[in-house]
Amino acid sequence: PGEYGEKFDGLRSFMCYMMAHPGKKLTFMGQEFGQFIEWKYDSGLDWVLLEYEKHRQLKAFIKKLNHIYLKYPALWEIDYSWEGFKWLVSDDKNNSVIAFSRKDKNGDEVVIACNFTPVYREKYSFGVEREGVYEVVLNSDSEEFGGSGKGTKTRVSSKKVPMHGFENSVTVDLPGLSCVLFRVKPKKTKAKAEKADSKKVNK
Repeated sequence: PGEYGEKFDGLRSFMCYMMAHPGKKLTFMGQEFGQFIEWKYDSGLDWVLLEYEKHRQLKAFIKKLNHIYLKYPALWEIDYSWEGFKWLVSDDKNNSVIAFSRKDKNGDEVVIACNFTPVYREKYSFGVEREGVYEVVLNSDSEEFGGSGKGTKTRVSSKKVPMHGFENSVTVDLPGLSCVLFRVKPKKTKAKAEKADSKKVNK
């Protein structure tokens, strides 16, 4: 839906949401470059669309998204249990924003925030489980993919501000019709720091 540019923005954000959500993935033929008409078994795909920049940028985004999916086991390793998924924001009907986290077997975490409206959500805050640094690994609205280039660019640090039932929260900028993935780098506790130092000494 939407104007020409919004169609691509919406598709990128939805594809990003699908890849981050638990469950196995499926993309249909032509979906990776934004074919407008439904695929037909008796004719080829509309590869001619790749002569247009928006379609090339969408294809580049899907390629990047696939690499991100493979790189972070949190996105696929535990997609059959609540141990690998947690809602962070699930009821913000006023802003049409959702946020959730995914974890792998080692406890490494990726946080996903989706803004499903064309409205830029500046300084949007939500609760998170862990105190630490939240580093952007993918923004569906990046300029290289045909987006506006808005939003949190690199990383944000959590604050001790309780929200959504969690002790910590982060504040980020979410472009309209976007999905942003954050890699979580937890703050080292004193016990963890001492354990790490101990390992270095033993080596």
